[in-house]
Amino acid sequence: MQLFKTPNIDFMKYRFLALAVTGTVILAGLLNVFLGKGLKMGVDFGGGTLVRVVFKSPTTTGDIRSALNTVGLGESTIQQSGEAGREYLIRTLQVLSVADTQRELEAHQELGNKVIGALKGDDGKAEAARGLKDLNNIDHAGLTALLKPAFADKAEDLAQKIIHYRTTKTPGSGIIEDFAKLTEAGVGADVIRELQAKTYLGKMTVVSRETVGPQAGADLRRKATLAVVWSLIGMLVYIGFRFKLEYGVSAIVTLTQDVLMALSVYSFTNREINLPIIAALLTIVGYSINDTVVVFDRVRENLKIMRKESFEAILNRSINQSLSRTIITTGTVFLAVLSLFLFGGKSINDFAFIMLFGSIEGVYSTIYLSCPVVLFWTQIFKPKKRGGR
Repeated sequence: MQLFKTPNIDFMKYRFLALAVTGTVILAGLLNVFLGKGLKMGVDFGGGTLVRVVFKSPTTTGDIRSALNTVGLGESTIQQSGEAGREYLIRTLQVLSVADTQRELEAHQELGNKVIGALKGDDGKAEAARGLKDLNNIDHAGLTALLKPAFADKAEDLAQKIIHYRTTKTPGSGIIEDFAKLTEAGVGADVIRELQAKTYLGKMTVVSRETVGPQAGADLRRKATLAVVWSLIGMLVYIGFRFKLEYGVSAIVTLTQDVLMALSVYSFTNREINLPIIAALLTIVGYSINDTVVVFDRVRENLKIMRKESFEAILNRSINQSLSRTIITTGTVFLAVLSLFLFGGKSINDFAFIMLFGSIEGVYSTIYLSCPVVLFWTQIFKPKKRGGR
């Protein structure tokens, strides 16, 4: 399938301008990483405890910080997320270093409990003393056990409906504000009466919590770096074997640039670097090399049939011949990732953002970096037989 007839654009004419733009972006990014605000490490790599909570009533950042001050965690990072004034991400800046990895994990879990306890305050203490359970924090197993005496075999299904409603359908995205609202979950008045007798609605719910100690964080950083480095080396070997050395060198330069460009742009967005972002970088590398291989295949074919043409003309011709295919594949990937970015929710937004940039940048690097690097190599080393390229 072709969107248009093969164009005749002189891409190589702008190679120096493209290299200047690339160098400027990467230099700005590196200066920002090492001399500016740097990369913002997520819990995966930076260590600490990340707790995501939703409040029943609107709450200010100041109120949350005041509560955390009571347990010595007032310096924690508090980030509003989701519905304004109700959903927050709280990351502790207190990193506990313990020699034993298991004890380190336990210490950070205790730290997370301190955060949750401080945010709850005295809420629910009187109700808990009377034996009531917090419906906004009880899990499926606990709710099933609570309903079983009154509803026997229906208890598990009822619990599933209520938990599903609480986590996906409530206005606060994870918290039940009023028992009467449970009719929207498809449960009857008898179930609501039973819940009113045995539970209460706490002022907040814990949507998620992550805990990573400094040792585990350092190990994850090392493994993530190795994953990227080994993927680049693997591409060098593959392209060098399938084509020639200059193509392998071009591929490694191109893919390294892909990673540096993505990280440079990402460093200015104040978004966190975590494991999904590393997965996105590796995806960008795979996508970019696929596009590069298609162009290199065209170059190899055209070297046999365009023997009288200059190598620069052959590169231009090969890129133009692949342009229709590139636009189709990149366009479909871009639209899919754009949907994730717009509608995928907070948890996947950072991944989708870097993939949006990478899908376009991968095409740019194939045209304006991989082919120019091969051209520069042939100009410098001047192989005797052009057909051997």
